[in-house]
Amino acid sequence: MKKIKLGFCPSHRAFFNLEWAKLMKIRCIEVFKEFQEIEFVYPDEKILENGLVSTEEDAKKIIDLFSKEDIKGLIIGTMTFGKELPLLSVAEAFRNFPILLFGTKKGPFTNDGNRLSDSFCGTLAVSSGLIRRKIPFQFAGIVFPEETEFKGIIQNFGRICLTVDGFIRARISQIGPRPAPFETCALNEVTLISTFFQRVIPITQAEIFHEANKLSSSNENVIRIINNIKDRANCELVHQESLEKMAKLEISILDFIKRENLSCLGVQCWTAMQTIYGICSCLTMGRITEQGYPTACEVDLHGALTMLLQYLISFKTTPPHFIDWTIQHQKDRNKFFAFHCGNAPQCLVAENDSVIVNKHSILTIGGTEGTAEFQLKEGDVTLNRLIEYDGVFKLLITKGRIVRDNRKLRGSWSWVEVNDLKQLYKTLINEGFIHHASMIHGDYSEALTELCKFVNVVPVGI
Repeated sequence: MKKIKLGFCPSHRAFFNLEWAKLMKIRCIEVFKEFQEIEFVYPDEKILENGLVSTEEDAKKIIDLFSKEDIKGLIIGTMTFGKELPLLSVAEAFRNFPILLFGTKKGPFTNDGNRLSDSFCGTLAVSSGLIRRKIPFQFAGIVFPEETEFKGIIQNFGRICLTVDGFIRARISQIGPRPAPFETCALNEVTLISTFFQRVIPITQAEIFHEANKLSSSNENVIRIINNIKDRANCELVHQESLEKMAKLEISILDFIKRENLSCLGVQCWTAMQTIYGICSCLTMGRITEQGYPTACEVDLHGALTMLLQYLISFKTTPPHFIDWTIQHQKDRNKFFAFHCGNAPQCLVAENDSVIVNKHSILTIGGTEGTAEFQLKEGDVTLNRLIEYDGVFKLLITKGRIVRDNRKLRGSWSWVEVNDLKQLYKTLINEGFIHHASMIHGDYSEALTELCKFVNVVPVGI
């Protein structure tokens, strides 16, 4: 994966100890080297005297450096007191990117009783200037750079910057119209344009089916995909013809994705898929999600964007599962059934479980073969949902844990235990969240909460 590039802007005020400022910068850089997913850009002594921002002229030079390097986020650090106006000039130049502010802890007093630094004081001058300019930022504290909490914040900030870069101006595919009975999947494209500068790229199912049907069953890519499906799943319950249709559909959709440079997509997965093309698209959608293009059922484009947020916040390492909130556990009051018909990426299968390619467990019309049925692996998960009402976007942010179950159940599924299901469900009702959500393995709740301030979204935590 290509690293996300962040600019580090260290600052020093001349009244304080220069050697301490230089030492703090070196210690920061040494810590930054530990992050495999992030590349840090910072001024050396060839660009700035002492490699520290202290004047407006320094600010101009570092703005030029960061612009040439095409950074995607800005880290401002006061190595001593810091100089507020040059730092604010840098922040103004990159106000459309996420900004992180921190100060360094002071060293020992000098023999004559003076302070080596005073970032505790100077960082307040920078933060007040950012707020005065209405520039959103995240505060990482007054720290020594080696502190575990600070490292975690930097890691999450890298996730945030990658997510903002991939989410703003995203191109979203809409394959077919939403199902007529599902008003919940309706959306206003204008708000996506005005809030996130995103674009919906629609295509009819007829075009996708036409391209799929043009492919020969002897096509080497069709054969390759069929063999891969068989290698990863039990396909005894479906016909070879259905596997061929799945492979051709995957090729057709991926060609469209790459041709249009798409980030995520929503698919009309019923009923034209069954009555006209002759299969269910569930397994195909899970495979496309696993290849880095989050794919939501039932043309739920807000759902697709939720999946995209999760995938990006994981540094593109973990595919999400698009789910329904279905039933409460019959005995455990804080467990619910996270289910969809068979769309989960197969890499999420539970240990010692197997994937079964099956007929749809609900639909009975047309060709219903093509679901990937299995229990998802155990572990901590984050659950999210993006919605919009009256031009205001909200993101549900909650977390739980998938708990193993010994039953053989239909669809792609898991039992998820949360802290307070009654309160979570009450939040879903009162805030207007719908029956679809997205779930990803790992706890990304803190990073997603901070992300919201940079993408003009209201976080709804539970």
